[in-house]
Amino acid sequence: MTAQLIDGNAIAKAIHDELTQEVAALKARGVTPGLATVLVGDNTASQTYVRMKQKRCGEVGIYSEGHELPANVTQEEVEALVRKLNADPAINGILVQLPLPDHLDEEAILSAISLEKDVDGFHPINIGRLAMKGREALFAPCTPAGVIELLDRTGLPIAGKEAVVLGRSNIVGLPVSMLLLKRDATVTICHSRSRDLPAITRRADILVAAVGRAEMVKADWVKPGAVVIDVGINRVDDPSVKRGYRLVGDVDFESVKEVAGWLTPVPGGVGPMTIAMLLKNTVTAAKRACK
Repeated sequence: MTAQLIDGNAIAKAIHDELTQEVAALKARGVTPGLATVLVGDNTASQTYVRMKQKRCGEVGIYSEGHELPANVTQEEVEALVRKLNADPAINGILVQLPLPDHLDEEAILSAISLEKDVDGFHPINIGRLAMKGREALFAPCTPAGVIELLDRTGLPIAGKEAVVLGRSNIVGLPVSMLLLKRDATVTICHSRSRDLPAITRRADILVAAVGRAEMVKADWVKPGAVVIDVGINRVDDPSVKRGYRLVGDVDFESVKEVAGWLTPVPGGVGPMTIAMLLKNTVTAAKRACK
């Protein structure tokens, strides 16, 4: 048995193509969706992510503007910028790139973002609505939303399935668990104190790995035929390649592909979906604003 690959690049491209048409239709009505990014400090990975987001905005026709602040910026200065962007009618979405420097209060800054412009989905009220039965968040966090989109567009059912999520981070593990629960999966969340992880993960019809440990999930952790979604992206040393390292997920791809029914690769699986869902949220925000 060899798993069928879930091609995140192809699905993200389909979403980009759809959004390009939606943005063109909005512009014909005099509405241009706008996204503002706020980058604090000089974290190289964060700078790369922000550049990619701005590039993708341009490709689908979304207006984007970047705000770069020094690492020693004060809490008051960041919140003042967020309030300014809240009041700007040209901006439909505000993304504060995480992580922030330790001296800043992340929750207070995210809470300052207008709920209607929280396209990253991390406002405490949006997260709270995500957790509540009978309530809907205005926006879901982009990577977890991307996981659900991958399942939906691949035609893989969620309702009634047993789902196991490895990891309980605020960015991926917890919100993807809540999204799966809202779609009527039976959800187990695993973490560092969970006992006998392989026994738990082998029950999963849908296994989401989001722990940040390179190739942690082995073939004997996976139920035959299961859907395995690998959210992890880790660098491992590899002197045989020019750059000296390669990127791998939290799943041991080579062994797990012989057991799983469906599997996302790294790179090219969940990664492209994060930006695609950010753009989708921004266009949704623009549509709501012009009703």
